[in-house]
Amino acid sequence: MLIKDPRKEIYSKFQNQHVLVLVSFNVDALCACKILQYLFQCDQVLYSIIPITGKESLETAFMDNCEGVKHIVMINCGASFDVVELLQPEKDVCFYIFDSHRPIDVHNVYNSLQVKVLVKENEITDIPDYDTIFRDDEDDMDSDGEDDETGYKQHKKQFDDKYLMKKRERRLWEENRNKTLFTYTQFSSFGTSAALLMLEMAWTMSKDTNDLIWFAVIGVTDQLLHYHISREKYIEDVMLLQSHLSRHNRRGESVEDSLPVNSLKIFFEEELQLIFYRHWSLFESICNSITTACKFKLWTMKGRKKLQEFLADMGIPLTQCQQRYNAMDPSVRNNMKELILKYVEKYGLAPEDIIIPSFNSHYGYHKKINAADVVLACSTVLENTEENNDTADSFFYAMDILQRDCLSSMEKGIELSKKQIVLIVSQVQTLLDMRQVMCAGPFLYAFIREGSSDAYKPQCLQRLARFVLEAYEAGRPSKKARYLPMILCAPYNIDQHISIVIGIPPLNLDDQRNFFGKAFEQAALATNSRILHNHFDNFILLINTEDKEKFFDALINILQ
Repeated sequence: MLIKDPRKEIYSKFQNQHVLVLVSFNVDALCACKILQYLFQCDQVLYSIIPITGKESLETAFMDNCEGVKHIVMINCGASFDVVELLQPEKDVCFYIFDSHRPIDVHNVYNSLQVKVLVKENEITDIPDYDTIFRDDEDDMDSDGEDDETGYKQHKKQFDDKYLMKKRERRLWEENRNKTLFTYTQFSSFGTSAALLMLEMAWTMSKDTNDLIWFAVIGVTDQLLHYHISREKYIEDVMLLQSHLSRHNRRGESVEDSLPVNSLKIFFEEELQLIFYRHWSLFESICNSITTACKFKLWTMKGRKKLQEFLADMGIPLTQCQQRYNAMDPSVRNNMKELILKYVEKYGLAPEDIIIPSFNSHYGYHKKINAADVVLACSTVLENTEENNDTADSFFYAMDILQRDCLSSMEKGIELSKKQIVLIVSQVQTLLDMRQVMCAGPFLYAFIREGSSDAYKPQCLQRLARFVLEAYEAGRPSKKARYLPMILCAPYNIDQHISIVIGIPPLNLDDQRNFFGKAFEQAALATNSRILHNHFDNFILLINTEDKEKFFDALINILQ
């Protein structure tokens, strides 16, 4: 059942109850969980938080923790599949779903007793009618009790005719149902951030704070950085967050003047889309940012020379560019944005390629932190396997990064993320230099060989796939690549011979709708490939490495 009033139809049910919170392994879900945790602490609600990495993990977590629990909150999981069918709960258990995955499964939409899905009103579109999807057939084919032979024959003929008509009607209804469901589910996409939904629930209860707004900012930024939403949808959500932020600052005063020194201050301003430039050198940041690296084609000698010309035009000495941001000359550092905007168009970049509305936070006397920096740090820590942490350790360590006073955790997360980004850029250059990005006709694809790097995790692989697609398109004189989607296959578990496959939409699409989920299902069915659709994003799957060749051959046939 779709819910529009979370305060009345969701949160009011939690009073004097034990609530089980199942949280998906992404930054948006992490931020939504932090907001909900704050609300529970305000109202003294007893709760348990369990991080989950996929459908198998979800089933295990539910079975291990469901005893005596009647209220289950699911964050960024549960909307896109039949949660009751998967988990088989008792009849008095209710699921409250805060999930940005779309489309919402029709069983969740029409289950009014056990499933409550929070959505924004303007996102309720294209849901099939109940009568189109569900049907209750009545068995009215019983005999009317006639005993004589003539009556029996007449009744049998009527019975057969009626049976054939009902059978034909049933077949036509099923064909229409299958067509309707395919149309409804053929594209996967993302709706409003779970953290933003949670913030608006807190707002309706007059419990929103600057800290909660900051968590929602990070959640929305996570959607943008992992290409879940378009730039237009991001700006729409950012404007809504700005209106929330304005309510917490006194009219006519700046943020600095209106809040104490030890409060969290949030600034809304235009921000450079240069990765970690406040924590790196300008040169390294430009070389490792997807937009600038692809526009300058920095994997070529000509591209590196072009970058040096760009820096020379701005009048920034190379020694300054290669210093840490904090060590740069203040006159250069304070005017960096204006200098970059002045010369980007000369080198083929539009201002919107390098500038985006964003938020920075400031706490005490520490330096500013940008929302994108927090997202990348948390995302890397969630998927970090360097220290052999289990999933719960990684999850709660990423939670620490969101704490305003855990700056050491933030710095460590940023350093880990910088290492990961360097590996991603190196992998992109290897794929391009070795000409391993191939065109299969309806899509581009690339295989990352085993041993080329560590095993890839889903969010890291999403950023890598997008980087490869943009870099490939930038290096082609023809614009055909802009209209082709991309499939990337990488090692996931080398010992068990498992690979991870991800499909991403073409660069020319603005709405980020992804059709690979259905295509993957059909290709696996046609080839009997050993796959596991464990991830909550249906455009990501695990496959036995031996089956990937025939799987890709089937995909080519399906998508042609």
